[in-house]
Amino acid sequence: MIRRATVEDASRIAEILVFTKRMNYRKIFQNDKVSFGEIQVYPLAKEYIENPESLENIWVYEDEFVKGMIHIEDNGIAELYVDSFFENQGIGGRLITFAIEEKNCDYLWVLEKNADARRFYETYGFTVTGEKQLQEGTEEYLVEMSLLGKHTI
Repeated sequence: MIRRATVEDASRIAEILVFTKRMNYRKIFQNDKVSFGEIQVYPLAKEYIENPESLENIWVYEDEFVKGMIHIEDNGIAELYVDSFFENQGIGGRLITFAIEEKNCDYLWVLEKNADARRFYETYGFTVTGEKQLQEGTEEYLVEMSLLGKHTI
């Protein structure tokens, strides 16, 4: 089931975000200081608990417990992560379909070097628009993808 995130989900959301980012981004950014020093579960969970409004645009996929999350801003997908233990079970597909069909999402930004994520989004009709921007604080680029070319900046 997909539902709006609550404060009770804070630690699970933080855990998914931290570990999935480490697994997927360490090879791109090659910065262990950030991956293992700055990005930590407890401070992120605490932030969600102390600022429950930050969960307002986050939805979770729950099947006995939270296995994935999607953060939606306006009509864009800001984040979509599935716990690596539950990848390839259709959870990401359910979350992105929810975003497209229920929340009218039609664009997102993804790391240019994250080929797996780009392929995943292409499966659901997103294409690279040609727009790109630096990921803040890094030398890596984000590329915009839009649903069948519908979104324009």
